[in-house]
Amino acid sequence: MANRRKVTVIDDEPSVLRATERLLRAKGFEVETFASAEAFLACGATRPTTCLVLDIKLGGMSGIELRRRLKASNPNLPVIFITAIDSEAIRKDAMEAGCVAYLQKPFLSHALIEAIERATGSSEDPTK
Repeated sequence: MANRRKVTVIDDEPSVLRATERLLRAKGFEVETFASAEAFLACGATRPTTCLVLDIKLGGMSGIELRRRLKASNPNLPVIFITAIDSEAIRKDAMEAGCVAYLQKPFLSHALIEAIERATGSSEDPTK
């Protein structure tokens, strides 16, 4: 049975990547991180994960481009987009690409946890 609490985080800001990883691990999630869409793809984008936390504005391929690319092979993978650059057009593109949540940086910790739990149907805490 797949781990219903494995989250993959892709963000090109090292501080955001580290902080998000620490938060999720503290909440009992298994976490895998990548600094770019290209690194994620090169490492095997087909690796099992239950949710993808994906920055929209990455250095190379954008998060929205990556989501569109992954949709063909894994259309039901829950994606939570995070972004520091918010606009109506970006929000619209994110929704059309298929996301379960859209969070603007800096986001509240509980907002991210709630979005992941909603996306994965996994609200139980294995540490309790």
